[in-house]
Amino acid sequence: MSFQELVQLRRSLRSYAPREVASADIQACLEAARLAPSACNSQPWHYVVVTDPPRVRALAALTRGPGGRLNGFASQAPVMVALVAERPNISARLGGFLKRKPFYLLDIGISAQHFCLQAEELGLGTCMIGWFRERATARLLGVPRSRRIPLMITLGYPGTPAGEEPAPARPPKKRKPLEQIASSGTYGTPWQEQARIAQP
Repeated sequence: MSFQELVQLRRSLRSYAPREVASADIQACLEAARLAPSACNSQPWHYVVVTDPPRVRALAALTRGPGGRLNGFASQAPVMVALVAERPNISARLGGFLKRKPFYLLDIGISAQHFCLQAEELGLGTCMIGWFRERATARLLGVPRSRRIPLMITLGYPGTPAGEEPAPARPPKKRKPLEQIASSGTYGTPWQEQARIAQP
């Protein structure tokens, strides 16, 4: 499929089928994540992949929010992935300090999106989760106290919630119109598609 088709298809999946994900498909997602760009080629990420059902359920339980309703779908996913922030190299750390920008978080977001887009192309679904009990997650996964876990990702095949009919074709995504998220030349100047000037 084309890239435009891929980004139209990719959604945050919140219903998973009880079907195992092939190791080769997980590796393909990891390889896509590995190839992501990063500030100063720092690559400040480490992926911890969990497929053992009891440990997946334990991780899913750590994503539940107040009242136990938030992220309830996570327990359906056959794979849980924790994205650990590694220390950036000295160039990226210095640049982030001087510019007061957490470059490593931008890098991790790019890498995670590579992972999710590759999953979509393979017919898998993902959901990035930012709400979870981080310290308990780190203990469960053996992540050193010196590391943070900014993100978790569920991975699996799309399923249908109990009692519901299979979903029809996906409707268009609900997104702001282009003129609300882009400007021409200066901030606030409504975006206008620029006509390419023919060269003599």
